[in-house]
Amino acid sequence: MENAQLIALSRQSALRNQLNVVANNMANINTGGFKAQRLLFEEYVMPVAEATEFNRRDHDLFYVQDYGTRTEFMPGSIKLTGNELDIAIEGDGFFVVQTADGGEAYTRNGGFTLDEAGQLVTPNDKPVLTEGGPINFTTADGKIDISRDGTISTELGVRGRIRVVNFDNPQNLVQMGDNLFQGENAIPNAKVRVTQGAIEQSNVEGVVEVTRLIEITRAYTTVSKMIKDADELRQKAISTLGRLEA
Repeated sequence: MENAQLIALSRQSALRNQLNVVANNMANINTGGFKAQRLLFEEYVMPVAEATEFNRRDHDLFYVQDYGTRTEFMPGSIKLTGNELDIAIEGDGFFVVQTADGGEAYTRNGGFTLDEAGQLVTPNDKPVLTEGGPINFTTADGKIDISRDGTISTELGVRGRIRVVNFDNPQNLVQMGDNLFQGENAIPNAKVRVTQGAIEQSNVEGVVEVTRLIEITRAYTTVSKMIKDADELRQKAISTLGRLEA
């Protein structure tokens, strides 16, 4: 296969992966606390894609390579819900939840609920951690109040404080699905500010994602046409050369 087609195929592969990222962003446009993803690209120089046996060397060939994704951690807008268990973080920070294996994960989605046992959990039934661990409520607790610093109070008195942490470099966090992240060296957020009865919305901008979707589709169509034209040109050359008489 010709080098031009190989380079075009590398671009097609990267565009397909970029389309998956954009589609995931759009699918989570209404997911509380969701952070948009961006695919990262770089040039890849083929180390052996050159002809050194000729008098004049060919130029190096540059391919397209996607090497990872970047999370946009800028905060989304805060929407008031009136639900006493909904909590939105103002500024930096992540809620801490407990995973099935007893470890910790982090999220910005504060749309919490109570499970059948009265435990405070995420929409995916992960226990929400306070500074003292998971927290349970009973009918005797009555109304739940959460102050600006995350302190939880009921009719039985102060019950705990929502645990919120930061990271020196949030880009080191790894997505694990269900709008959760994993990371190391969490730092307690001493200046946490939360709003009860509100949820941080996704920071995905619908218009921007639709624009990217159109750009990706057009680029993919252009590359596909170039590959098709190159293939037809090669087939035509082979057919013409096959008809030549010695």
